[in-house]
Amino acid sequence: MIIGFIGLGVMGAPMAAKLVEASHQIITTLNRSPLPTGLNAKVLDTARAVAEASEVVITILPDTPDVERVLMGTDGVLEGISAGKLVIDMSSISPIETKAMAKAFKDKGVDYVDAPVSGGEVGAKAATLTIMAGGSQAAFERAKGLFELMGKNITLVGEENGAGQTCKIANQIIVALNIEAVAEALVFASKAGCDPAKVRDALMGGFASSKILEVHGERMINRKMDPGFRINLHQKDLNLALQSARALGVSLPNTATTQELMNNCAANGESASDHSGIVRALERLANHKLG
Repeated sequence: MIIGFIGLGVMGAPMAAKLVEASHQIITTLNRSPLPTGLNAKVLDTARAVAEASEVVITILPDTPDVERVLMGTDGVLEGISAGKLVIDMSSISPIETKAMAKAFKDKGVDYVDAPVSGGEVGAKAATLTIMAGGSQAAFERAKGLFELMGKNITLVGEENGAGQTCKIANQIIVALNIEAVAEALVFASKAGCDPAKVRDALMGGFASSKILEVHGERMINRKMDPGFRINLHQKDLNLALQSARALGVSLPNTATTQELMNNCAANGESASDHSGIVRALERLANHKLG
């Protein structure tokens, strides 16, 4: 299959590589990132040209305005795509804007699936991503074979576009609050005089055990903050959560607090750090570093 894949960044590059390994042909237009070394892909000048030449178009871009520009803008995908094709947006963006973009494509006879992912760079490289989809059952079935090359836990959350994005926001709330809880616990234990590494080891054997304690707790202790998922991207996702909650009349008090800690990191020049770097904000509040 000829697949247009736009967004070859930290997540997109390994995802596209899995499609190439399965003998699909990738064409792209370069956004912010250069063509990744070793990825066999044909580069075209515009998203419109990619859409004209592709059977399926996949996007995975940083934020809602980026997706709107690539899909809906001048020389964008909508201008070049024809009826019967399929668009899959795997970015994490606004559910409200997703619905509007999906309608524009469906009005043109194009299937649309919003399918944000969770699992980070590690999951993308291992093809073990969690994929949360919104769209019709028929559109989902068209996309499912491609999803299975990139992920393991694949769910059609709802047949309305935007359902996948809503699920991803819920995911990001849970992840952010768990990272904050791990950071808070380790800073507390360390300032009380305990070795945070030994505290983490002890907690891994109990009810507090989690993947975040395992992976992100180790990053906090070892100070390995190279991004699997950057703070500024998680800030964006929590902004989406708070904006959506405001529209729904829902209170998300701990999400708001965690966002403020991320804002503190960004204000201290740490926005490109891994989101486990939220521990630094708590260290500043405690006037104490782990270890």
